[in-house]
Amino acid sequence: MGSDRRAILFCPPLAPVELESDSRVAIGRGRDCELPLFSDSASRRHAEVYPHTLRPGDRIGIGANVITFCRVESSLSGFLSDPAGHETMVFARAVAREVFRGELAEMPIFVVLQMLEMGHKSGELEVTTDAGVVHLWLGDGQPLHAASEKAQGMDAAMAIVGTTRGSFRFVANVETPARTLQVSMTELLLEASRQLDEARR
Repeated sequence: MGSDRRAILFCPPLAPVELESDSRVAIGRGRDCELPLFSDSASRRHAEVYPHTLRPGDRIGIGANVITFCRVESSLSGFLSDPAGHETMVFARAVAREVFRGELAEMPIFVVLQMLEMGHKSGELEVTTDAGVVHLWLGDGQPLHAASEKAQGMDAAMAIVGTTRGSFRFVANVETPARTLQVSMTELLLEASRQLDEARR
């Protein structure tokens, strides 16, 4: 693993777990597991993860739990979890202009959106792809407004959620436009999933 990127496992609503190079992460119901799952579908020590065998965006399903492997910039080391590991903290400290950025090949957009939602972040998410730039403004982790050169509102928001390649950049505490989206982040992600399923048929 490069020194500029850190590997994590993310399973909402649990805090992300950082993977150290050449280490193993145990997943299961046991108290000694680095990623504890509270599910009857998981055994006490259900599985172990080795970072070098995973690719960013890979998902591991255990019962109803979906664990996603991602890579994040080392400079964001403080966002991984609180010291007790009880809740996700997307940013370690309150700074006037916190910036969270990365590549969608290393951290899928749904993970980015879930982290921002769980961190109750307010600001602007900018997603850059070959097709152009799309902006999504958030308030307390919820979508407020989305815009691109070609679309506004829900159409622009769906363009972000459907993105698989490109880069993202989130800047906290910026002025947000008036709310045009009347959906929660969960509803936005579910609608995107529904549309993707329909497009595959």
